[in-house]
Amino acid sequence: MKKIIYLSLLLLIIAVIAGCSSNNEEKQTKTAEKELTLLFNFATNTLDPNIDTTYAAVRAGITETLVKMNDKELKIEPWIAKEWKSEDGKHWTFTINDNVTFQNGKKVDAEAVKKSLERAIKNNEAVKGALKIASLKAEGNILTIITEKPFPEFPSELAHPNTSIIDVDEKNYVNKPIGTGPFKVDSFTSGSSIQLIKYADYWDGAAKLDKATFSFNEDANARFLALQSGQADITYRPPVESLEELKAIDGMVVESVPSLRTHQLTMNFKQKSLQNLSVRKALDSLIDREEIVHSILEGQAEAAKGPFLATFSFSDDQGERTYSLEEAKKQLEKAGYRMENGVMKKDSKPLTFKLLTYQARPELPMIAQLLQSNAKQIGVTIEIQQVENIDEYMSTNKDWDLATYSSLTAPRGDAGYFLNATYSKTGALNYGSVDNKELNAKLAVLNQTVDAGKRDELAKDITTIIDKEYLHFFMVHPHTIVAYNGKKVQNWTTTKSEYYMVTNKLDVK
Repeated sequence: MKKIIYLSLLLLIIAVIAGCSSNNEEKQTKTAEKELTLLFNFATNTLDPNIDTTYAAVRAGITETLVKMNDKELKIEPWIAKEWKSEDGKHWTFTINDNVTFQNGKKVDAEAVKKSLERAIKNNEAVKGALKIASLKAEGNILTIITEKPFPEFPSELAHPNTSIIDVDEKNYVNKPIGTGPFKVDSFTSGSSIQLIKYADYWDGAAKLDKATFSFNEDANARFLALQSGQADITYRPPVESLEELKAIDGMVVESVPSLRTHQLTMNFKQKSLQNLSVRKALDSLIDREEIVHSILEGQAEAAKGPFLATFSFSDDQGERTYSLEEAKKQLEKAGYRMENGVMKKDSKPLTFKLLTYQARPELPMIAQLLQSNAKQIGVTIEIQQVENIDEYMSTNKDWDLATYSSLTAPRGDAGYFLNATYSKTGALNYGSVDNKELNAKLAVLNQTVDAGKRDELAKDITTIIDKEYLHFFMVHPHTIVAYNGKKVQNWTTTKSEYYMVTNKLDVK
């Protein structure tokens, strides 16, 4: 009997030890999982990469495009497509990488890419207008594309996140698109976060992270607090006034790099008052660019002299624009306005503008308030309206006059993207209905010009027209600011293009 009891106790102890060992192994496995949280400043309500204007799917490493931007050289390079060629700028062949698969294991061939591009063209007018594709043909790994006209910079348009390649047979585009990236969607909470898990069979090498959270918060102070408390490991665009405080935190890394972005003041040319060149000149004179650089952005920007950074070969220095209340009054008087009891009027009607802005870039509402204050000094009223989705509002409403806006003006290292998107009649960013005959003619020539030097000169000619006609007010080139926990995060790169964030190289200690 004693032997039986002893044996039973021995078996029980062994079972307990085995259980403890199993629990320890489980704990070690959980501990060994690598994960991090990135907090971005724009929220999205959809992960459909073909229509989402926040480009969350590419930024979160879910989807990829045929080509991508090389951030150092500012040129496009292979991604899903390993090579491409064209002899005339109209007939193109793209060779798809042999080893690319979707996150459901299906092989990506030219037919899958064709179907994906066809869906993007069908569902997004901006993509249709940008690509100008007449026909697509798939055979094995070779995709043949014919554009409507010779289009030398066509491949660079395929770096745009809205041309992401997805498995169109998987229908849950909004919540769980099936892409080719290193991370697949575990779950998505609209307007809040994306839970990501590693796709083990990723074609370019499995991700170092097991999991990642790509979350959103448009409140800059909330992003700062999340980073400070450790709830976020990487934060995009913390408030500039918090940078010194962040730098004082042990292990915190704050990076500020010149971006390919320009903060601008967009006009609605459907509004009669803004069709007057003198009124546009007056508004430009109310923009204090140096105040924006030094007081609002605390030196994390440079005054803009045009849409592009001066370092680009196609950038043309248009000279500095001067802030001057006197010049603003002079131009308004030239347009027929007169000051009456402290109010600028024409035909007894006060000069009033409705200015749109948005909180996701916290400096933009501050710029709007500065402009409002300057305008008030010469009797002009600017009413500020803050909107949640600036692109959606401007595209669906025409009750606005002005808008603070921010564009990636050269995300593919070429002037053609911004100039076409912003100034062609069907341009995705032509919210203000700009229609200038001289500019349109130059743009048509640019789109069919192959020689790089000639393209640069044409781009300069176009920006000269923009400058002369005051078709946009380019205010500042802001820096891209990212802060992260340097004691934990490894292999992070703050890119100028702002497209590639959660990559297979990103890691934690």
